[in-house]
Amino acid sequence: MLSSEVVFLLDVDNTLLDNDRFGAELGARLEQSFGAAERKRYWEIFEDLRARFGFADYLGSLQTFRAGLDDDPRLLEIADFLLEFPFSQLLFPGALAAIAHLRSLGRPVVLSDGDVVFQPRKIRHAGIWDAVAGAVLIYLHKQKVLDHVERRYPASRYVVVDDKPNLLADMKLVLRDRLTTVFVRQGHYALAPGSNAVQPSPDRVIERIGEITTLNLSDFEVRA
Repeated sequence: MLSSEVVFLLDVDNTLLDNDRFGAELGARLEQSFGAAERKRYWEIFEDLRARFGFADYLGSLQTFRAGLDDDPRLLEIADFLLEFPFSQLLFPGALAAIAHLRSLGRPVVLSDGDVVFQPRKIRHAGIWDAVAGAVLIYLHKQKVLDHVERRYPASRYVVVDDKPNLLADMKLVLRDRLTTVFVRQGHYALAPGSNAVQPSPDRVIERIGEITTLNLSDFEVRA
């Protein structure tokens, strides 16, 4: 199998960058501006929207959060905080080096869940967009649209790198032997109770995204 026939599907949040830290910094900023009760209200709105629509909607949550605060100029400051956040500072060590290494083995492609405004902006600000040369796919439920992924980036073999073992298992059930799943044990989803009990289990487990730079095609169960 030629390396050009391999597509590496890379998650973003808590795989390439520390989204838990972003959430903590946003929460601290909300409390500083509006107080603990309003910070709690924002996250309640956030979780409600995520339960209804299936993805993290920071901007939509802020739109709903503004109810009763329409004349407060600090809302604009929070909006600016979200849109101009320096996500490059949240990249995990070795994240961009990992992408560069995968480019030498095949085609790295970002495959992320999220909205079509904030998520691509985050990816651009982090430097990930340029690192994958614009090969970015964003869906509401990426594990349900692997046929779309295959049409956009056809390959004989896929490797998916993600911090959510349940998503890895769902994808494995669809692509089966054509897919190698790599579980990155970073972030609260990866460390949650039961994360190691998901079936089918990941094909490979790494502790940090930077470990990707030490792997070759055979480590991803791909013949050179």
